[in-house]
Amino acid sequence: MDVARLLQINTTPSQLIPDQVPTPPPSGSSSPTITACVSESEEGVPCDVSVSISRTFHPKSKLLPPQPDTILRSSDNVFFYVHRAVIREKSANDWYGRLPLLPANTYSIGDGGMGKVISLPESAAALNIVLHAVYGYSCAHYSPSLEDIIAGVDAMARYGVPPKDHILPCTPLHDLILNHAPLSPLAAYTLAAFHDIDSLAVPISTHLVSYPLGPGSLTDATIHRMGPVYLKRLLCLQLDRLDKLRSLLESPPLPHPPTESCYSAVERTKLTRAWTMAASHVAWDASADISSSAIEAAFLPLAEQFTCPLCAESVATCVRHVVDGWSAVKRSI
Repeated sequence: MDVARLLQINTTPSQLIPDQVPTPPPSGSSSPTITACVSESEEGVPCDVSVSISRTFHPKSKLLPPQPDTILRSSDNVFFYVHRAVIREKSANDWYGRLPLLPANTYSIGDGGMGKVISLPESAAALNIVLHAVYGYSCAHYSPSLEDIIAGVDAMARYGVPPKDHILPCTPLHDLILNHAPLSPLAAYTLAAFHDIDSLAVPISTHLVSYPLGPGSLTDATIHRMGPVYLKRLLCLQLDRLDKLRSLLESPPLPHPPTESCYSAVERTKLTRAWTMAASHVAWDASADISSSAIEAAFLPLAEQFTCPLCAESVATCVRHVVDGWSAVKRSI
């Protein structure tokens, strides 16, 4: 995920004031990266310093009426220009104790040094996610990977921005994580569990209905990060669904009244026995996310065993009852 634009300049980042930075591209631009160059200073001194600056959080950003007054630098040397008041208000620990070291006059041209730039250990991709969440903007147009999102959400917690309070169903980051869930459900669920974001964990759990949770299926790191509460909820989801399926399969087809062609108790016993055997096979082999069509297919040969149309109809009615009941079983924690 490229979140920066490269500037060729001949000054330090703390000296970058708005009229020294090229105008950013239109917001509708599809490319997350541009390359700009200040060709030569007024004194004729060639530019010889490369500085990567955030595409969204740059000195000329219009995120808020006042100009940014604080510079953050990622571990891969991308600079983010932000508003001290905004990030301080959202943080419960002054950005892990780093903000008090930075006065508001970051843009002091006379300073000329890097001393007022806050260096952070996160990558630009992760820091970009944190700042978008703090400002309440979507970073989906950067197409961040789930790994970057996880790093960003963990960084939010580190900097006193509780993910549980900021990743809500109405927020862009909440939707972004859900979009990754179908392809990486375990990682997404573990992220939600670690930060106790129930509104994420519940819908993500639908993708883990049949995920193997037995010994050796999960790494120790995943188990530790997920925690006992959310791991138990996931286990209970799978076990409860299987118990419900077995319960639905326990009731055999109801015998029909005796007819001229099908009247003996032997025939009715044969129907019950055949259903019990088929149901046992389904219950033994089924996973917690077995489809309704798979259940129907398992009992289709059973109906074909009986020449009596009433017996066959009784089987079909019982199968419909199982399928309807199964479709109503809860699929999330």
